[in-house]
Amino acid sequence: MNAPAVTGHPWLPRATCDIGCVGVGDAAGSPRSRMALRVALRVLLALLLAPGMPLLAVPLPGRTSVQRVYCRLVLRCFGVRITLSGNPIRNLRGVLVVSGHVSWLDAFAIGSVLPGSFVARADMFTGPATGVVARMCKIIPIERASLRRLPGVVDTVARRLRAGQTVVAFPEGTTWCGLDRGAFYPAMFQAAIDAGRPVQPLRLTYHHADGSVSTAPAFVGDDTLLRSICRLLTVRRTVARVHVESLQLPGTDRRDLAGRCQSAVGVAAARRAGHGRVLVA
Repeated sequence: MNAPAVTGHPWLPRATCDIGCVGVGDAAGSPRSRMALRVALRVLLALLLAPGMPLLAVPLPGRTSVQRVYCRLVLRCFGVRITLSGNPIRNLRGVLVVSGHVSWLDAFAIGSVLPGSFVARADMFTGPATGVVARMCKIIPIERASLRRLPGVVDTVARRLRAGQTVVAFPEGTTWCGLDRGAFYPAMFQAAIDAGRPVQPLRLTYHHADGSVSTAPAFVGDDTLLRSICRLLTVRRTVARVHVESLQLPGTDRRDLAGRCQSAVGVAAARRAGHGRVLVA
């Protein structure tokens, strides 16, 4: 499985990031023996968690809470800790959550604080293991190369919002390295307008323990899923910061709504201080 590449298709989002943007940072100075032990322990934890993954696709009581905890445990496998800051997360039904997009890891980071359905590329969930993840996250598949199927995806998102489900979308339409980001495309915001439901913008960023931006989780260019996983396993510590912005009411103009959410996320990056609170699974 390859990361989304820059494409010449006239309507697809374009990212200028590639594998050259990605680095492991703090893993470079680790003694080889310590790194090997760290990787072994994380792989062992992943093997212990794997048998429980199919149960998350079963509609059991308390499934949302279980999904949240499971996502945090998956993050632990990769040495990722979550911090949460900004406005309180409200238990509203039928909210469209939007965030910038860096990695396949984003679904677990957001799912650890706001479990819900995810709009994601259809070709990322075609294998047996990823198919289980798709059912767990109630993936709404989107064919990025087929514009005529986009209205159907928007309708599906709107139906789930009306039914009171939380839906998470990445309006940039492709992944960026974390040092740069793209514009919010307005298509998914039409679902919130059609359903008359609010939008919750999030800013998701990844950092090293010293606070500097980490590109290790990035999944861009010609990167492969295996290489991305191995890179994360070797990094000493990654902090995923989730900043919750104010709810945005839908209005009637999807471009205006997209612009408001993009501005909210951008302003948050400039004004935010501190590291939030650490969530421990």
